Amino acid sequence: MVKAVILVKSPKKPLQQKLGKMDFVYNSFPVSGQFDAVAFVDVKDLSEIREITTKIQMIPGVERTETMIEIQ
Repeated sequence: MVKAVILVKSPKKPLQQKLGKMDFVYNSFPVSGQFDAVAFVDVKDLSEIREITTKIQMIPGVERTETMIEIQ
């Protein structure tokens, strides 16, 4: 399994609800600071993280994302 944290910059408030409904996102919540929301992702393969990040970037209002992958 590959785990990652995806930080999302989007001033739109309903973003967190959309993140929580996405496949492989097991937790998400709004945060303060440079980013507006965080999504925790758990997938089988590293390539799936790229697909999820692309889907998040396609949500209207998302300005940018930053992905951090767990290293063991």
